[in-house]
Order: sequence, then structure tokens, then C-alpha cells
Amino acid sequence: MHTSEYDYLFKLLLIGDSGVGKSCLLLRFADDTYTESYISTIGVDFKIRTIELEGKTVKLQISALVLRTNYPVTFKPISHHTDPTWAFVPLNQWDTAGQERFRTITSSYYRGAHGIIVVYDVTDNDTFTNVKQWLQEIDRYASEGVNKLLVGNKSDLTGKKVVEYTIAKEFADQLNIPFLETSAKNATNVEQAFLTMAKQIKDRMGSTTAPSGAAKSSTVTPGQSVQSQQSNGCC
Repeated sequence: MHTSEYDYLFKLLLIGDSGVGKSCLLLRFADDTYTESYISTIGVDFKIRTIELEGKTVKLQISALVLRTNYPVTFKPISHHTDPTWAFVPLNQWDTAGQERFRTITSSYYRGAHGIIVVYDVTDNDTFTNVKQWLQEIDRYASEGVNKLLVGNKSDLTGKKVVEYTIAKEFADQLNIPFLETSAKNATNVEQAFLTMAKQIKDRMGSTTAPSGAAKSSTVTPGQSVQSQQSNGCC
């Protein structure tokens, strides 16, 4: 008789403008590391971490959508005979064909996600303004009932902060979305952000359990990053 490797498997997606720190949040949570010169992808960063939540083992598959644009990309729906939800196809060239291919892939990430974290930069008001557009992308492409979380990153830069906590909190409350300010650099609220999302999904999914797998693990699983074209800095 096989034991379950985990009780739940949740797929999370981080979205938001370029440079807000999605990859850095992912690295901090999955590997507890931070670097100013992190080589992030133009495409999708992917990590795995297994956590304990309310007595259950939860495996989190987390992807960060990394773009060079500061606004949502309009994706085109696709259909395949096989499930493409968590497939990744490296982009060899960031040209028009590559962009179209990227849209096709990333739209499947929206559809496959159980929870989506929208990230903005507290020192850049434009990234906060664009949150509305990212939420529209969720409504357009994600599954109905997907859990959402709003995160204001770079809270350590207090002297440069332009998006006040109260403004963002009021915005999130109006949409009934949980909200946290984080610092990937200082690890402030990063753990709490992902645990908040995991708990939301667990509460929604109820008794849905994962299929049997290998030996049960209740420890953090080292992540593996999937990379394509590279650019310096956290996106």
C-alpha cells in the first residue's frame, strides 16, 4: 500500500509588472535566498516547495510570469489533446513568433492555477495602477473561483514608498481580496503571503486530496528553476 507524498497539490501563479520582484519572492519562499543580481527568465520561473498546513502536507507548484512589459499581455485561448497546463517551452528568440508562443503557454498557466498572487512595487505607483488590468486578465483566463492575493513588494524601501498601505488595503477590501505588504529582500511577510494563499485554496477545495505517490515528505522540497532568455534583476 502506497503512502501519499502529500495531501494537497496546489498550483500558484505570480503575476504583475516587470521589476516588481515576482522572481525574488519566489526565490525567497522556495529557497530562502535573495540576490540583487538574480538572473530571471523572460518566460516563466518555476519552483516547488512542500509545507505543513493545519496538519496536512501541501505541495506548492509556484510559477512566476516574467515579462519585459509593464502591462498585461493579451493571451489567446488554446486547446490541445494533452493537458498543457504546466508545460514549459523555452523561447529561443524573443521575436514576434516567440511572443505569440509565450502568450499561448502563459494563458495555460492562468487556467491551471488554483491561486494567483498579483504583485506590485510599493515604490512605483504605475505598477499599482496596473493591478486592475492584471485582475482583468485573471477574470478572462483563469478558472472560475480561483483564489487571489494582492501583494505590495519592496516594503523595506520605506523612504521611496509611494503607494500607501491604507490605499492598497482599501482597494483589496473592495474586491474581497486578501492583501499583504512584503519584502523579498528582508523576508518580511513572504512566508505569510504564500501560507495565506495556500490556506485559502485548502479551505475552498475542502476534502480534495492528492493521488498517491512516493514516500511522504513533510519537509521543504528544493525547487528547480525553469529558465529561458535571461535578464538581470528580479522581475
